Amino acid sequence: MTYAAVPALRRQPELAKVYEPLLTSREYEPGLRVPTEKRGLLAGMGMTEKQGGSDVRTNTTTATPTSEPGVYTLRGHKWFTSAPMCDVFLVLAQAPGGLSCFLVPRVLPDGTRNTFRIQRLKDKLGNRSNASSEPEFDRTVAWLVGPEGQGVKTIIEMVNCTRLDCVMMSAALMRKSLVEAGHHARHRSAFGARLVDQPLMRNVLSDLALESEAATTLTLRLAGAADRAIRGDAQETAFRRIATAVGKYWVTKRGPAFTAEALECLGGNGYVEDSGMPRHYREAPLLSIWEGSGNVNALDVLRALSREPGTAEALISEFALARGADARLDAAVTRLKNRLSEASQTTARRLVEEMALTLQASLLVRYAPPAVADAFCATRLGGDWGHAFGTLPEGAGLGAIVERALPGGD
Repeated sequence: MTYAAVPALRRQPELAKVYEPLLTSREYEPGLRVPTEKRGLLAGMGMTEKQGGSDVRTNTTTATPTSEPGVYTLRGHKWFTSAPMCDVFLVLAQAPGGLSCFLVPRVLPDGTRNTFRIQRLKDKLGNRSNASSEPEFDRTVAWLVGPEGQGVKTIIEMVNCTRLDCVMMSAALMRKSLVEAGHHARHRSAFGARLVDQPLMRNVLSDLALESEAATTLTLRLAGAADRAIRGDAQETAFRRIATAVGKYWVTKRGPAFTAEALECLGGNGYVEDSGMPRHYREAPLLSIWEGSGNVNALDVLRALSREPGTAEALISEFALARGADARLDAAVTRLKNRLSEASQTTARRLVEEMALTLQASLLVRYAPPAVADAFCATRLGGDWGHAFGTLPEGAGLGAIVERALPGGD
């Protein structure tokens, strides 16, 4: 959230000039003090209210202008604000001109505490080291970011960055869980052989490795698109617009099932807190919920297709880079093109799944070794797969896949 606040703040250049160097600082300075007197700042976000959830336009927190231009006072309650230990927050509130975005510091320029009454910390399933809170605002001083009435348009810049973070964190969590499962399998013996050498365990690890590499490769592609979009590349901007929502939906959805399978590779040891796997398992579902649940991101894809035709063209252009490399991929692209015009809310999830798998396959065909790309296309696109991890077909090159994912043998 700290770095993601930067593009939103740039809609108010005078604020960005003050806060951007501190938000991008590599120094961490704890404690609550005047933000401009610290070496580095952390930023949080407050959008969600109990009556609205994802429907932030129903927010009831009010913003009243003061006699000082650009300065308002807020009154209201936020249901989910992360993370309360931050120095500044981007917050949505209803100004006279409509829902608007505001910068709220914990400490005011004169050194006094801004009103930020934490009613309670959330008792969450996981992610406990990153506190979430319910703050109450009462004459809380805030600075307008962007024009009045354009709060969603302003803060969506932050949301898009944090959605990419969710994809990235899911991919990282998959990789970490895979490495820990692989380490256990390499050093644990049962029935006369190491687990990693037993065909069924090798199938499970290979299947997890395919999923992990596909998630990582997509993450890197999305990150590259974000960088190039910031530099003004129109094609990459359109690709980022739709592909980030697609990736956020799919990769974060795969995380919990992936982590559960990796945990199971350790057997009963994986269910014990000392292994670290339970913490991974509790963390995984958050990334699908944070910054828009699966339905929100699926609807966002539909919105992009209907309102921004260039996004579909950018996605198809991306697929074209791998045309002819794999017949199953070519067939999947053809199917997807035919279904784009039939998109509806009822089938939105299925459409986004197809987009995600086709995009991942096209990237693996271009960048991964043949064994990885072939196995992914055969299973995820060709249907030669079961309903759980560890159901890769005979001849899927399991040895090469495992060795690529877990090299070295230690």
